[in-house]
Amino acid sequence: MIPFLLATLLLQPASPAQEEAAKPSRGYGIPIIDLDGEVDRHVVVDREEGQYLGHPSTHLLEDGSTVLIVYPKGHGRGGIVMKRSEDGGRTWGERLETPENWATSMEVPTLYDLDMPDGTGKIVMFSGLHPMRMATSTDDGVTWSQLERIGDYGGIVVMSDCIQFEDGRFMCFFHDDGRFISGSGKATGIFHVYAITSSDGGVTWSDPEVITTHETAHLCEGGLIRSPDKETIGLLLRENSRTHNSFIIYSRDEGRTWTDPVELPGALTGDRHQVIALPDQRYFISFRDTTHESRTQGDWVGWVGTWDDIINGREGQYRVRLKDNHHRWDCAYPALELLPDGTILAVTYGHWTEGASPWILGMRFTMDELDARHAELVHPGSSKPSP
Repeated sequence: MIPFLLATLLLQPASPAQEEAAKPSRGYGIPIIDLDGEVDRHVVVDREEGQYLGHPSTHLLEDGSTVLIVYPKGHGRGGIVMKRSEDGGRTWGERLETPENWATSMEVPTLYDLDMPDGTGKIVMFSGLHPMRMATSTDDGVTWSQLERIGDYGGIVVMSDCIQFEDGRFMCFFHDDGRFISGSGKATGIFHVYAITSSDGGVTWSDPEVITTHETAHLCEGGLIRSPDKETIGLLLRENSRTHNSFIIYSRDEGRTWTDPVELPGALTGDRHQVIALPDQRYFISFRDTTHESRTQGDWVGWVGTWDDIINGREGQYRVRLKDNHHRWDCAYPALELLPDGTILAVTYGHWTEGASPWILGMRFTMDELDARHAELVHPGSSKPSP
């Protein structure tokens, strides 16, 4: 049994003073590596004068070098743009032709790979609000279906993340505040995080099931993380009331049941967490920095640490400022890919040019590069990563 669950079982209810003392820090003390000025890493994925471009999602094909990207022309709502890179994100082609009704997308599109029961695969793209819709490709993104509704329900940031289990079930996550789940348009003031599942390769989907909510926190936009032993999955959650840190929930039975939400330390507080599991059992997590006390607040940042750091409420190893954002919050619905050579491709949107509309930026880096920079911060003059 993992430590946070064991503690829940063994400890008696804490006094108010104990609860206040036990609250995680609203800031952090780990080092920050700053890549903002390293313009040789920057690739313009797409930019259009006067046009808001945001909220990208990527998918790396099995060849290890071809990357698909989709994003809306607008803040969430807007026609979906698709591009393709053949060289691991170093360069990007022109905008591709897309099905006609992709222009009717109401929210951010998201891409995922899905294995079919017959052993074949397909790529799926979701688009949210009401009704929730999905498009598919069975030829590595060369051709696509129209967006088609998957049920009589809707939601926000559809899907913030998805996972396929060994039994073939495909589970996806989204949230809603009452407006779109039934199409009522009326916010309840309470955020619910939902899961839907498919056991037939995305042909049919279950009704949404609430997996978590909170009395005062507004939990949303879950990002998945799986323990190194594969026994536990976690869902890192944005906190949209801005009164708490981010939260995490856990499942040890492949998403069938979930723990109550646990508040994370300040170092992991942000919006729209996306996670890469590294070969050395660390994680690189990208997000918009909404930490209450942070000199990179509102910027596109990354976090490096371990599973033990997360479940024990530790700050982690170090943070990375990937790019300075010239806006107090609007950036960094990040897309992450780990390439076969160990390069991390990170792509997102933001106000990267002061006074201009947001545009899509790509960056490439390796953990060896980041670890060497960390070693210099911790042990100046050293060229080797610290233990």
